[in-house]
Amino acid sequence: MAQLKLILMKDRLAICRLESAETIPEWASSDRGFYSLTRTAGELSIVCAENAVPAGVKSERGWRIFEIEGPFDFAATGILVSAAAPLAEAGVPIFAISTFDTDYVLVKQEHAENAVRALEAAGHRVIR
Repeated sequence: MAQLKLILMKDRLAICRLESAETIPEWASSDRGFYSLTRTAGELSIVCAENAVPAGVKSERGWRIFEIEGPFDFAATGILVSAAAPLAEAGVPIFAISTFDTDYVLVKQEHAENAVRALEAAGHRVIR
């Protein structure tokens, strides 16, 4: 597996679920930090700053994000699994997001330190 450099970002995020047909709400991108929007036939998923999410929105709060330093060529294989496998072995649940350049792995705040230890034990470099 590839040895990676991961950056544990300071952002505290929420993962939100809205109905697929809903308009993308302004609060989703109101923060200049990390956010991601994914619409499928069944849902609109929003990952954004947890303090931007209004009360009453179906969400899971308390996520931290590791950026896998890229960019990576689209032909590269095993990048995400190189981070996900040691986290799975350590019992750390993840939520993954991929972009054009790289991958991001989100873990709940209460698992962040265990995630750092597992990633470093697997030979990856973690920057806080």
